[in-house]
Amino acid sequence: MSVPDWVQDAIWWQVHPLGFVGAEREAVETVTHRLPRISGWLDHLVSLGCNGLALGPVFASSTHGYDTVDHLRIDPRLGDEQDFDELVAAAHDKGVRVLLDGVFNHVGRDHPAFADPARRHWFRWDGDQPAVFEGHGALVELDHTQPDVVQLVVEVMCHWLERGVDGWRLDAAYAVPPEFWAHVLPAVRERFPDVYVVGEVIHGDYAGVVAASGMDAVTQYELWQGIWHGLAEGNLFETAHALQRHDGFLDAFVDRGGGPAAARPGALGDRRRDAGRLVRRRVRLARHQGAPRRRGRRHPARVPRRPARRRGRAGVRPAPGAGRLRRRHRWLHRARTEQLHLTNEQLVYRTAADGEALLVALNVAGEAATVPAAGELLAGSGTPRGAGLSCRPTAGRCWPRGEASEEPTHEVDHLLPAAARLPRLEHLVQVAGVTTKRNVAGPSTDRNVWSARGAGRSCSRRPRGRRRPRTRPRRCPRAR
Repeated sequence: MSVPDWVQDAIWWQVHPLGFVGAEREAVETVTHRLPRISGWLDHLVSLGCNGLALGPVFASSTHGYDTVDHLRIDPRLGDEQDFDELVAAAHDKGVRVLLDGVFNHVGRDHPAFADPARRHWFRWDGDQPAVFEGHGALVELDHTQPDVVQLVVEVMCHWLERGVDGWRLDAAYAVPPEFWAHVLPAVRERFPDVYVVGEVIHGDYAGVVAASGMDAVTQYELWQGIWHGLAEGNLFETAHALQRHDGFLDAFVDRGGGPAAARPGALGDRRRDAGRLVRRRVRLARHQGAPRRRGRRHPARVPRRPARRRGRAGVRPAPGAGRLRRRHRWLHRARTEQLHLTNEQLVYRTAADGEALLVALNVAGEAATVPAAGELLAGSGTPRGAGLSCRPTAGRCWPRGEASEEPTHEVDHLLPAAARLPRLEHLVQVAGVTTKRNVAGPSTDRNVWSARGAGRSCSRRPRGRRRPRTRPRRCPRAR
């Protein structure tokens, strides 16, 4: 089995369509053409350095999309098949691949097959009660030992591949026996040899699952967890261990980045309220092996400003330019890493492949630290000192718009053998746990202002506990 060549350059922008376009929470019969709104964001996707659109569930469902009732029909809350075809065509015109989310472990209780006695064998039963997915009564599990279920999944995957999609993310693949995919995927690849298939696997024997199932890759939740905890707890030994394990997987597959719901922007603030640490995590992931992904959010015109909170999520976005740097160095897709220096709060590692190399120095301490990293500093905020590099502490600094003379203090310093600098991150303002994002790129406006506060502070230095006046965000013209 060989992974399609185009995957080496893939950087995915992930969107949950129902939430992104502000669709109704429950199924409706009336068709509302909302998928074209996602087409209006393709230029933004490309501007981030991405070239893949990873869509969440788009098939007809009862509520959130993962309770499918018809795998061969677009959810009326999103539009119809013509809207979908136009979205795929628009993406391909811009060189963007499209990945669909296949929910094949279970279906919704409203699926016609569940009420059909002739298809009762499609489902797993515990006496008179159907087996349900992780205790969710609305999600009834399919019986993956049945040939009819194998045929169903093959039919669905091929149907949408014929309509132009480039690959599949297999939802909850960890709950499906790998042997099931070993029957499904060869039949699919016989007709579509260039298809890319990645499975959602949370933990366990990643390499074993890939080998037994025939998938191209699985999501690397362990790496996310290791990086997240390393930064949040100031324990980079955990991060280093995750990197070593991740490096070993390259003998079997090249992963696609993936993270659990808990590992999303703002969760870090519960432990160390430093927005810059999240930026560092995203920057690091962009410099690792595999096919990275970035999450898209809902349309700015449809997002009410969230009330300020002392704890919890903050409006933090990935550092701009990370995707573009990744695309300039294609060899990172299969690069191997070597640890050069490791303490609780400092880590230096070298990632290399095909005669190219990148040195990354990370400091998560509250004070400056000098680490053994020599070379030409091409991006970051460190200061070369002889054979070492002085990395600044994590204390936040405010960078006024348009006045930044260097990249903000995300404390990831890169030493490259070639002159390649990251674009300035002038629109990211950090003040010790506070992130204010200006000019969030939309399809046709730059006047939106998104902001979030952390640790009870804001850029205007308001006293803790006082909220800013709530204002209605300026509405973006909808993409047509």
